[in-house]
Amino acid sequence: MIDATARGTGEAPADLSRFSINQMTVKQLSLPELLDGCARLGIPGVGLWRAPVHAHGLAAVAKLLDDADLAVTSLCRGGFFTAADPAERARALDDNRAAIDEAAALGTDTLVLVSGGLPTGSKDLTGARERIADALHELTSYAYERGVRLALEPLHPMYAADRCAISTLTQALDIAEGFPSHQVGVVVDTYHVWWDDTAAAAVVRAGAAGRIHAFQLADWTTPLPEGVLTGRGQLGDGCIDLRQWRRRVDAAGYRGPIEVELFNDELWARDGMDVLIETARRFVEHAS
Repeated sequence: MIDATARGTGEAPADLSRFSINQMTVKQLSLPELLDGCARLGIPGVGLWRAPVHAHGLAAVAKLLDDADLAVTSLCRGGFFTAADPAERARALDDNRAAIDEAAALGTDTLVLVSGGLPTGSKDLTGARERIADALHELTSYAYERGVRLALEPLHPMYAADRCAISTLTQALDIAEGFPSHQVGVVVDTYHVWWDDTAAAAVVRAGAAGRIHAFQLADWTTPLPEGVLTGRGQLGDGCIDLRQWRRRVDAAGYRGPIEVELFNDELWARDGMDVLIETARRFVEHAS
């Protein structure tokens, strides 16, 4: 429970037992600051990114997590499987094995995969998706032996060319269903799938098979910023019915953590602890 006196923000919000703050939402906070803030505010989980973990040191981060009694709800990111060049593809597979090892060392069972877009000069989305499936065949046993699940995250179609050839939950499930559900599943991220009128049925399909491995919230606000990567809106600032999505995913049987993952220049320019407190309150207000 958030300290009611923190930053003069008033009364504490309700239950945060499933709330997780993705590190990118408050990237202006150092890892020690973030983990200390979560521990003090009663936030039980964090979603981490590999680059800042590397910068601080894997062993040091693992100790900080243990000291703060915090769970890592996911590690981001693996993926980028779509290179056609054999040497580049081999490097990507090696990097994903390293990511799996890092996830295991941090105590999380979920590695989020951003699968990769089209190789330079290519227009073959089908071929790119086939290479994603081929890469999973290379990695699933390695991940399973280390207690790590691979979670395919579909990204909004505006990222299909350069970041993720998987644009819908249905496409992600079509690939994931080639593997056992405890090895490969999907990420349901409201920012990326809210627009898709087939997504509700895909959530039911994913839930029935036990393939919802992560659930993330962000709102959709316009106009999008130049470059679009930092357009993920604070909860309640946009047009997504976040509470409906929460109920939909819960109804599909998901009982895991709910991460708030925001890439937003305006939030990053503010005091990180203020953003952390605000995000927890918005979670309760708009998604509980």
